[in-house]
Amino acid sequence: MKKTLVCGAGGFIGSHLVKRLKKEGYWIRGVDLKKPEFSETVADEFILLDLRNAENCKIALEIEGNAFDEVYQLAADMGGMGFISLAECEVLRNNALINIHMAHTAAELGIPRFFFSSSVCVYRDMQPDEEELTEEDAIPACPDNEYGWEKLYAERVAIAYGRHYEMNVRVARFENCYGPLGTWQGGREKAPAAICRKVAAAKDGDTIEVWGDGSAVRNFTYVDDLIDGVFRLIHSDFEEPINIGTSEYVTVDELVDTVIEISGKKLDKKYVEGPVGVQSRNFSKKRILSLGWKPKVSLKEGIDRTYSWINEQVMASRMS
Repeated sequence: MKKTLVCGAGGFIGSHLVKRLKKEGYWIRGVDLKKPEFSETVADEFILLDLRNAENCKIALEIEGNAFDEVYQLAADMGGMGFISLAECEVLRNNALINIHMAHTAAELGIPRFFFSSSVCVYRDMQPDEEELTEEDAIPACPDNEYGWEKLYAERVAIAYGRHYEMNVRVARFENCYGPLGTWQGGREKAPAAICRKVAAAKDGDTIEVWGDGSAVRNFTYVDDLIDGVFRLIHSDFEEPINIGTSEYVTVDELVDTVIEISGKKLDKKYVEGPVGVQSRNFSKKRILSLGWKPKVSLKEGIDRTYSWINEQVMASRMS
């Protein structure tokens, strides 16, 4: 039985990753500041630790017998644009500390395989009609926000430690990820969850507010598809950063319309000023596709599942 450590196991993607690894027969230690908010963890062991502290990283990584077979570093201070556009200093400081300490300690303890979750925020702003960027096009660097700058630096840290300590490092750049059991209110939610919440809370004939003018282009990856990409990548021989995302691009306006259609309601939209981020990102998926990965859940199907779950949360919050 392989032993694995999942850092960030209390978060949205981390908690889904733990479930996938459990199905694969792993023994799992989860570590985070908090346990999953919307479901019970299936990790064999869960430790509450602040990984900004180097000593806590050592506690997380030490285990009786041989070292962990695999370590997944997903722990991060992050959220949607409403959060990362305001909490720039927190994002830079907290994530840099976590990522430096985890890579350093894992390398020193002889971890054979180390996964780091990066982001397509490392890429520059684009126009919708531009040719797609490859992974190498992240440099020369021009990320749109500080979250992207820190992620790009953390990639270099992990890869450098892997090179000097013979630790197999795998880096995935995540596109917008969504699905049930994720943050849906409070300011850290991503766009799909925020829109689902607004639509779920609205009554027929209401008007919902949407940040920007609706023209920004995005692609969204359902969480199960993303996790499948991560699992394939860490067990591959691919040593360079790799993008994980779909080729199903939509405008924000189209995303909102999809949620409204699924809800069965008749709603109006009012576009207001707010942090939107880049106008567009179009990046190559050739590397992840070469590993046999392909998304299985369409945007409409994924939003249907996500809206159903968030609608239940909104209804339950009204009853409490």
